[in-house]
Amino acid sequence: MKEFTVFCQSLKDIIDSHPQLDIEGARKIVQQINEFLYTTHPDIGTIEKFGSKFDYFSDFHKFWHKYHKEILNCEIDEYICEKVADALHSIFIQTNGKAFTSIYDTCGLSDEDVCRVRFLTANQDFRGSRSFSFLADVFECDNAIFDENNILADPEDFLKKIDVGALSQNDKRLKYATNIAQFLLTHKCTPYELLEKYNRDIYALRNDLIACNAGYGNKKADMFVRDMVVLGIWQNVTGFERINVASDVNTIKIALRTGIIRTAIPLVSSFLDIFCYQYEYIDEMNAAAWRRVWEIWTKKYPQESISSPCLMDYFVYNVVGRQFCKESLVFFACPNGHVFKWHSSRNTTCQVCYKQGIRRVPASIVRKCMPCEDEEGFIAIQNTEYVRALPSGQKLTECPFTAICNDKKHLRPPKSISIMGQTGWQSAYANKGEGGGGLMA
Repeated sequence: MKEFTVFCQSLKDIIDSHPQLDIEGARKIVQQINEFLYTTHPDIGTIEKFGSKFDYFSDFHKFWHKYHKEILNCEIDEYICEKVADALHSIFIQTNGKAFTSIYDTCGLSDEDVCRVRFLTANQDFRGSRSFSFLADVFECDNAIFDENNILADPEDFLKKIDVGALSQNDKRLKYATNIAQFLLTHKCTPYELLEKYNRDIYALRNDLIACNAGYGNKKADMFVRDMVVLGIWQNVTGFERINVASDVNTIKIALRTGIIRTAIPLVSSFLDIFCYQYEYIDEMNAAAWRRVWEIWTKKYPQESISSPCLMDYFVYNVVGRQFCKESLVFFACPNGHVFKWHSSRNTTCQVCYKQGIRRVPASIVRKCMPCEDEEGFIAIQNTEYVRALPSGQKLTECPFTAICNDKKHLRPPKSISIMGQTGWQSAYANKGEGGGGLMA
């Protein structure tokens, strides 16, 4: 707390010497804030990350590293976890469990080929990604592109052919492509055969994927092994129950808004979360909270539950997070005085006039809200991709968490700035007294 105390005292001294705050006092305060948050100095100390030592970015960084958990004080709410577990159980019953087993179309590829394509590309899903259908088409046209020996020999060509070579952080992509190819060659097997190499222990395989520095963090590794199990490509596995919900901004968003996790203060901006301590902490607590939801669910309804927390991921992330929990109910008005609600902001027509046979009457957006904030939210829910595809007897009319979120509906998940790279913290250092520093997008 020393650094923070010194900073606060410096501000107090300035304010005491400028009781009627003038431009000179304001100037000194701005300088102190900037120096505390964003400048380093020779005796600031170091921190270890990714096996390397970095100078602390600033005195605030030093403070934040030590106290971020105490400041945020993130907790799991057992009572809310049970309410969420009950809601998910209801969805399980309503959809005969299918809400938790949907992944994606495998485009007619064999199990071995699906495993190969996904294994060699899932680690490239950042700052832009390619759909499985696109990658499957690339594989069908030339499967040699996905040969690990070819990738190791020319990783840049591999990235180019799967159309990620022009995306950001190419240096990381090259390393990840090289390392994942080497991982296969070291094990002397195909991706499909990896499970046997690990005696069908999917959790052990997952951990080694994370450790090989090939772009498989917790989220990507969890999603990959989940997909292989749900698609039936890997069967009779052990350790599947140890795989968590793949933590991302959508599952964190829903965790915050339902209240299964709560923090003492709203999450801070990524501009304050130097070296991503908040993001890592909330990510960890998010996974633990969804696991607690699963534990309660399986204990209360052992015959009507799922076999692993990670199976909640698709429904929570893709359905609730991406389709339900956003401002998708749109209010329109037209020159003839009609006001109506619609499910798409791309609409340009007055739907009331159109139904009355009056054509080409324009409509403009008045405002938007989330479906759970309006009694006619079903207009948006029933037109989501997920609900449209459901059988008639299973269609939802509201988000299953509508009655749970209450006053937390607008909480937002954390964002993070990479440590490495051209737009990362490493390139943003500034020395005290020199000015400048920061990022240029």
